[in-house]
Amino acid sequence: MPQDVASVVTMLIARFRDAIEREDARTMAHQVQLAEIPSPTAREHRRAAWVAAAFAQLGFHTRRDEVGNVVASDPAASDAPPVVVCAHLDTVFPDDISHRVETRGDRYIGPGIGDNARGLAGMLTIARVLRAHGVRTRHPIIFAATVGEEGEGDLRGARLLFARDGANALAAFALDGAGDDRIVTHAVGTRRFRVTISGPGGHSWAASQTPNPLHAAADLTSELARLPLRNTPRTTIAVTRMQGGDAVNAIPASATLDVEFRSPQGAVLEEGERALARLLSAALEREAPEWTPAGGLSAITAITSDRPAGVVPEDATPVRAAIAATRAIDRIPEFAIASTDANIPLSLGVPAIALGAGGTGGDTHTTAEWFENREGALGLTRALAAIVATAGLA
Repeated sequence: MPQDVASVVTMLIARFRDAIEREDARTMAHQVQLAEIPSPTAREHRRAAWVAAAFAQLGFHTRRDEVGNVVASDPAASDAPPVVVCAHLDTVFPDDISHRVETRGDRYIGPGIGDNARGLAGMLTIARVLRAHGVRTRHPIIFAATVGEEGEGDLRGARLLFARDGANALAAFALDGAGDDRIVTHAVGTRRFRVTISGPGGHSWAASQTPNPLHAAADLTSELARLPLRNTPRTTIAVTRMQGGDAVNAIPASATLDVEFRSPQGAVLEEGERALARLLSAALEREAPEWTPAGGLSAITAITSDRPAGVVPEDATPVRAAIAATRAIDRIPEFAIASTDANIPLSLGVPAIALGAGGTGGDTHTTAEWFENREGALGLTRALAAIVATAGLA
């Protein structure tokens, strides 16, 4: 048997391409079923139950952990360090909107149809094909459907997964959305803050000279918007929410704003945190230069989300396997930066990448999200080959 990664990948694609294609209709049916189950962050239980039942039917040892992840493993697998394959359960959509998937020609339209119903359905298909063909690998493959990947979930599912079942992982793959050429090798880090500014409050006329927390918050927002940003590495800053006040004729006693910094380098995120502290202090001083702390403004800054940044080495086996598999299906590898479940294993020193699960899509995170199954089976075959080549054929 060939031992180099590229040869193994080529052999795997030749061996399993037809099998994945024969599963194509079932993959799409599962994708639609999953998309039509509402699964907002922190309320993923219904979709998790569906996935758990599907893995159990395939003969996997399946369980739900404390935060709600579904973890599936081969009961006969060895105790060697595993390759972990994960796809997230949650979406950005509330459960009180319509999740019905419509078809218009070759296009499927519905909230979460690509992100991440495609990743979940694709992961199940890969597991089914490997199980049906009795594929044995030197390192066991653990499949996990994770919670809390989106928004304020702060990757809590991946955090527990790689603290427990994946604590000694050899490598990790996140199947996220559509695509058959992108390879996410850089994890963009995210640090989010909630700034709460407090003051005495008062009547807008009678206490007109009282320091206004909302004015200070607006001042801080303006300064953050003017803060010079790095192009290398790319860095972004956004004030994403501002709140305050109870009455139109009252100076509010407090104001809050949410601030988000993103960068693929952790050191840059720390620079942003220091800049926020400096600009906040200056904004408070400008709004209340002559007030004492007891009678002026005070502020508390809390970190609400901290997704670690990271990069996987170019010579890591998952990267080499993904490059070989992408080329083997006649695509040009496109290296990308993104925030996925792969952020967590990367931060722990585990080689990890994120791949699309085939097909193409767009309008992600909108109710008009769409997916087209253009050679979707080919993209899934790519993912299967990269995963198995990394785990090593027994």
